[in-house]
Parts: sequence; structure tokens; C-alpha cells
Amino acid sequence: MNRNAERDLPKLLGSLLLLLPKFTIRFGIQAFLFKAKAHKAARIFRRELSKQGLSDTTIQRLTQSYLETSDPFKLLKTLR
Repeated sequence: MNRNAERDLPKLLGSLLLLLPKFTIRFGIQAFLFKAKAHKAARIFRRELSKQGLSDTTIQRLTQSYLETSDPFKLLKTLR
């Protein structure tokens, strides 16, 4: 590393540390909105399945599996 790069490294790390809370809050808001949309879609999914005449236990099981795939925190765990 040259001298300019050594001087810029603390500035870069400081900038990243200042942005970290902002990114965390933004991710939390987006995760909340994603879950809200997933629950709305699950209600529509449940309604359409009941129109097709499926039993309540089957509808419950399918809706639960649908909601499990739309959990952003589980998606992050699988990406690690």
C-alpha cells in the first residue's frame, strides 16, 4: 500500500461505520414491508384455495409453507 491508501483506509472504515446503522434500519423497514406484502398475498392465496374447495387443514398447511418461504431473515440465513 502506498501512503495515500494507508491514510484513506481509516476514513473508509469510519464512513462505513457511520452508514451501518442506516443500512440496518433500512433493511428492517424493507423486511417489515416484505412480510406485510407476503401476509396480504397469503390471505389472497387462502381465499383462492377455499374457492377451489380444498379442506381447511390442507389450506392451512399450504399457506404456512407459502409464508415460510417469504421470511427475509430465513433467506439471509440460507445465503450465509
